[in-house]
Amino acid sequence: MLTKKHLMPPLLVLVCLLYAGLINPLDSRIVGVSVLPVIFAAIFLIQLLGFGYAWWARTERFYDLIGSLTFISAVLLALMLNPAPSTYSYVMTALVVVWALRLGTFLFLRIADVGEDRRFRKIKQSFWHFLLVWTLQGVWVSLTSSAALVAILTPNAALTGFAGLGLLIWFGGFTLEVVADKQKGDFRKDPDNAGQFISRGVWTICRHPNYLGEIMLWAGVFLAALPVMQSWQFATVLSPLFVVILLTRISGIPTLAHRGVSQWGNDPAYQAYLRDTPVLIPRLLVRNRGSKS
Repeated sequence: MLTKKHLMPPLLVLVCLLYAGLINPLDSRIVGVSVLPVIFAAIFLIQLLGFGYAWWARTERFYDLIGSLTFISAVLLALMLNPAPSTYSYVMTALVVVWALRLGTFLFLRIADVGEDRRFRKIKQSFWHFLLVWTLQGVWVSLTSSAALVAILTPNAALTGFAGLGLLIWFGGFTLEVVADKQKGDFRKDPDNAGQFISRGVWTICRHPNYLGEIMLWAGVFLAALPVMQSWQFATVLSPLFVVILLTRISGIPTLAHRGVSQWGNDPAYQAYLRDTPVLIPRLLVRNRGSKS
């Protein structure tokens, strides 16, 4: 008997393919077939192949790396399928490739150093739950990259001042994410900080500067892509919105907040850090400086 756990993966794939058909640039067709649904299908095929190996080996070691490589594959495929790529298309491709190479390498090396991703301890024991998280990674890649893919697939597109604003925001977010990850990595490598939480550097402006950087850079990608948007393509605002929801409501901040309270909830210094440091939006942007985050 089919249950929700059996139906969820194909349903998620179907929804993403319908979304791709809705936002596909009008000129992006191959032998009459819309290009973007084909790229989305390739995204999910990569996840299925990754899941096949991961289930056989009962490992999550390559999960994040394959996710990042899927982003790169998707934008490069879009660039190759654009009949008249412009400098704009190459720039938009570069934004995703640079981000994915950096993040994928960082996450893979972190897992290699630690040995496992604790989130998968129970999940990888269940075929359907494990398949679902790989499917969800396909959803993440598809929705998050959608604005960039539309821009890359648009023939003869030109860089504009508005796109330049998006590029600046992307650069600011990328820089913040890299600095935050570097500072946290260095903090953890210091034996004197064993069992401690980080509250220095960019981690003083908010509790999750790496997530703030991630949100900023994808907002920048959407803004850079906005000048070429038409009709239903404005629905690609789902790209930055999905990142915000994912990090603030699903797998990002809630998970780390629970873990932090479990480890340091009784530590007065940690309580003071929670009280004095905003969750995500830096204090200089908060009207009431005396309010709790």
